Amino acid sequence: MDSEKALELVKHGATLLFLDVPQHTLIGIDTQMFTVGTAFKGIKMIPPGIHFVFYSSSTRDGKEFSPTIGFFVDVAPSQVIVRKWNQQDEWLAKISEDEEERYSQAVKSLEFDKHLGPYNLSQYGAWKHLSNYITKDVIEKFEPVGGEITVIYESAILKGGPKTEMERALDEQMKKSKSGAASSTTEQPKGNRFYYTSIPRIIKHKGISGQELTSLNLDKTQLLESVLSKEYKDSEDLLLGELQFSFVAFLMGQSLESFMQWKSLVSLLLGCTEAPFQTRSELFTKFIKVIYHQLKYGLQKESSDPEMGVLALLDDSWLASDSFLHLLCKDFFALVEEASVVDGDLLPWTRKFKELLENRLGWEFQKKSDVDGIYFDEDDEYAPVFEMLDERPGYYMAT
Repeated sequence: MDSEKALELVKHGATLLFLDVPQHTLIGIDTQMFTVGTAFKGIKMIPPGIHFVFYSSSTRDGKEFSPTIGFFVDVAPSQVIVRKWNQQDEWLAKISEDEEERYSQAVKSLEFDKHLGPYNLSQYGAWKHLSNYITKDVIEKFEPVGGEITVIYESAILKGGPKTEMERALDEQMKKSKSGAASSTTEQPKGNRFYYTSIPRIIKHKGISGQELTSLNLDKTQLLESVLSKEYKDSEDLLLGELQFSFVAFLMGQSLESFMQWKSLVSLLLGCTEAPFQTRSELFTKFIKVIYHQLKYGLQKESSDPEMGVLALLDDSWLASDSFLHLLCKDFFALVEEASVVDGDLLPWTRKFKELLENRLGWEFQKKSDVDGIYFDEDDEYAPVFEMLDERPGYYMAT
């Protein structure tokens, strides 16, 4: 990049100024991560819009790291955001408005320029694929009070002990997080819960037959329509925004609660058999594009730019072959590929998503059993199981 173009980007891009950050601390933005050196004081040339900032403090030798803390920002052109390292509690704290204004003027006068690492614009496209539905309204709707995202205070999520490979991975991460948080003081971010949408696992209705109730739960279309109407004011993009928000908060911010929400939303959408072809074809095309780019990024084996440090990537254990995603995708892929009519780009994007999982994870999607038109493995613990809980009018089903 020539000097004139670089100077233009410096002046018109946003800047994150981080003061007094100890050496070896990991600081990331979007899909990029920096290891703090002796001269590092922040990041410049950041494109305007939504970004996710995350960091992890280090031991003095740079070999062990504390749980990640992250937050979303919506930056304007030429905006400067200043955070100062709190040495006692090891987190980036806000400063007064007067101080921020003074530092902002210093940044715009290029006094800190040689201490600022450039935002890698070649990776901006990947970030946009992960965040194109995340808006300021999405952030304000779902983020915790205070905006800080961290796994430290989420131990209640794993009550009952681990059962699956995925849950064992969660449990192991929690143990590490607890040990890292043992020395924290009450002044650290409080870790308030997210304001995620409640997604029912099953549909409950009184006054309908057991057969009708079973049908409603095998096809989540009615549940999707109900949730869209009541929780999202029928905004498909808001639902997709929450899907992207929860994925970023999980993958970069290491939030287990966010993984559970991402799983709930994915399970809801992949559990629909009518909506992809009848009522919500456009939504499902957008959804498959979103999850394709999420897993394409998350399942990378290594960083494309070694100088940017180790990226927050998705370990294969999160998506083991016996996981919810494998089983739901198997049914969904068969549904789309066998449909007589598929609108728009849904079919090619579904095939593209299927190829990604086959190539990156070695998954196979062959059907093994067929019971009343429902395909599942004989030893599948996720295969549908139905149970009547009440003989009076109104039935409840467990899956």
